[in-house]
Amino acid sequence: MSGDEAVRDEVRCVREHDGRVARVVIDRSRVLNAVDRATTERLKEIWAGIEADRDIRAVVVTGAGERAFSTGADMSAGATAKSGLEYWAGLDPDGFGALSLRETLDVPVIARVNGYALGGGMEMVLGCDIVIAAEHARFGLTEPRVGRIPLDGGVFRLMERVPHTQAMGLLLTGRKVPAAEMYRMGLVNEVVPGERLDEAVDRWLAEVLACSPVSLRAIKQMARAGTGLTARQAHALRLPALMDAVDSEDAAEGVRAFQEKRPPVWPGR
Repeated sequence: MSGDEAVRDEVRCVREHDGRVARVVIDRSRVLNAVDRATTERLKEIWAGIEADRDIRAVVVTGAGERAFSTGADMSAGATAKSGLEYWAGLDPDGFGALSLRETLDVPVIARVNGYALGGGMEMVLGCDIVIAAEHARFGLTEPRVGRIPLDGGVFRLMERVPHTQAMGLLLTGRKVPAAEMYRMGLVNEVVPGERLDEAVDRWLAEVLACSPVSLRAIKQMARAGTGLTARQAHALRLPALMDAVDSEDAAEGVRAFQEKRPPVWPGR
């Protein structure tokens, strides 16, 4: 097996729901789905492909097995280790896994957290829109415990999402937090027993797919671009996806379906 084939086996992108959903799976369970350089490059290819495909209306990202979503950067003996300075110098503008700081992925992204989401793995979760976690999942920005820093957006993403003391309580201890505590903080949408994780993800997917994909793209762009602005400033933005949505075929179909008392069939344009 060639190196490229091996990486593709370790990071899969499978189309589901008639091609409307992309399921991205990091399959490196021998290292708790930790991410190395080759895995990162493959993830970058996958996200770029999803962005270019208007038929994809939602993404589910997860790790293989039941133990880990991802434990972040691969620091195992067989991995190519970088010093902290080398890592900092080579930071990807799109963040860990090319996801944690990505600003061009306009479809809804659901994190299916099936176990440990630590370090860069938690940063990837913070780059998602909806987070569904198994009860046994554990979260943490654990970098300080190994003399590192959450450089791929972990500090700033967390400070955006939760009150200062809660964020600092995680950042300054590097502790592993149960899924239930993350739910109480507002960082997880739903916590379920592990055997019901796929059921819960499918339920959220169904709700997402019931919406106009054109509307959802506009909402994601608006939410992202409006961060840090006043409501009045954000209201004045004229974003590409917003301009598409207000005069779309989806908009016309939504009204027709409502008037005809039937579920809409979204053209997606």
